[in-house]
Amino acid sequence: MAVIYGLLVLGALTTVYPFLLMASTGFKGALDQNDNKLVPEFWQDNAILEQKYMLDKYAGDQSVIDAVAASPAPETANPADYEAFLNNLPPTMWHAAFRTAPSQSTGKLAMRYQAWLRTQFPTIDALNLAYIDENVAFQSVVPPTESFDRPNWKPRAGRKWEDWLRFKATLPAEYRVPVRAERMWQTFVKASVQGNFTAVPSELKGEATSFDNLRLPADGPWRVKFDKEYLPAQFRNGNTVEELWAARATGPLPLAAFDQSFVNENRGSIRQELTWRNYRFVLDYIAINGRALWNTALFCILSILTQLIVNPIAAYVLSRYKLPTTGQILVFLLATMAFPAEVAMIPNFLLLKEIGLLNTFAALVLPGAASGYMIFLLKGFFDALPQEIFESGQLDGAHESVMMWKLAFPLSRPVLGYLALLAFMGAYGAFMFAFLVVQDRSMWTLMVFLYQLQNTAPRAVMMAALTLAAIPTIAVFLASQRVIMRGIVLPGER
Repeated sequence: MAVIYGLLVLGALTTVYPFLLMASTGFKGALDQNDNKLVPEFWQDNAILEQKYMLDKYAGDQSVIDAVAASPAPETANPADYEAFLNNLPPTMWHAAFRTAPSQSTGKLAMRYQAWLRTQFPTIDALNLAYIDENVAFQSVVPPTESFDRPNWKPRAGRKWEDWLRFKATLPAEYRVPVRAERMWQTFVKASVQGNFTAVPSELKGEATSFDNLRLPADGPWRVKFDKEYLPAQFRNGNTVEELWAARATGPLPLAAFDQSFVNENRGSIRQELTWRNYRFVLDYIAINGRALWNTALFCILSILTQLIVNPIAAYVLSRYKLPTTGQILVFLLATMAFPAEVAMIPNFLLLKEIGLLNTFAALVLPGAASGYMIFLLKGFFDALPQEIFESGQLDGAHESVMMWKLAFPLSRPVLGYLALLAFMGAYGAFMFAFLVVQDRSMWTLMVFLYQLQNTAPRAVMMAALTLAAIPTIAVFLASQRVIMRGIVLPGER
């Protein structure tokens, strides 16, 4: 018995571990979503946390991160002075950080911007009217693009840009990345030599080993050309961020020192935000497509009702009326279990199309209303019921339908409860057939929307989505264990 229970516990762990790994991956991001570790490293390792923070702040642009890390470290850096300097910079001299990286589905900036817009507009329709836009919800609004480091770039004038500048004024120093002349110089040199670092003149290289740690020279023909052709007009004539900082403090901009200091002081909040970001995004995604929850709930309810009406009645008739063809009917019903459901999808689709039921709940429910497995299982259960009960009912003058509803079905509650759970799990997890027969987006179920999310979302977001989608099934399973066991054991005992 100890060996048997040990094997059962081991088998249970093999099912629990993948779920825990899936839930854990939902807490991760582009840096660590493929490490297959049950506990995210950034929960304990501060170095990993800082690395994730930098990737998040600079939208996954490793070149920018390397340039910040390679910037000269000041001998003395006061984070408070630099924070005050950033807060006083004009909004056109710094970029908003924490934009959504290509490997992400959302970012801190987008969520903060969307929350601010909700305070400015009562509805998404009012925002679309003001911005001449076509957003389906506040969660789909993205921050405007900024390219202050490009010489001829100009923003698109209008209400949206004016509101964006108002929003930028509310951002703390953490969100402010100064537009540095040195970074523009590095981009200028890289473009001039077509990305070939060996072609950079030695007088420009100095001790640099890559474009990211080139230093801006004070003069020379390259500097004159850079100021004239590449440097935006607002940064000329001693108005670069570096020169503004030099008038305030000694030493270079403390870029890396400020980021490291911020992480050290706010590890808890940063860790918490990175942990729950994917789950918040999935909940927002579900909220945008809120009709999917209604469609899924109604689909599950209708599936349970139809299967608990059609299958028990069919099984009761086969049990109570000894037809000559009962054996053949059972063989036919069992034969349907020999073929995968995918085989019947195309015939079902063509039939539903012929009778005009596509994009309706009937198309979702009717093909699965009768189940050969359920009818076979219920017939065996009805056959095992004491015949004296039915004889007693007949002596009292009860009609067959009365005996079915008043005698057979109440005695069959355990197995009917078990079959109801099977119907719920089948309807809740249905994807392929639901996507085939219901192509109208307003009729999509939750699983279809999650499939669509999979086409664009990274792995960590999908693991968070699947974890949240599994919660209703797990909750129903845990709450119905007794029903499941009675439904499995009782037919076998009888």
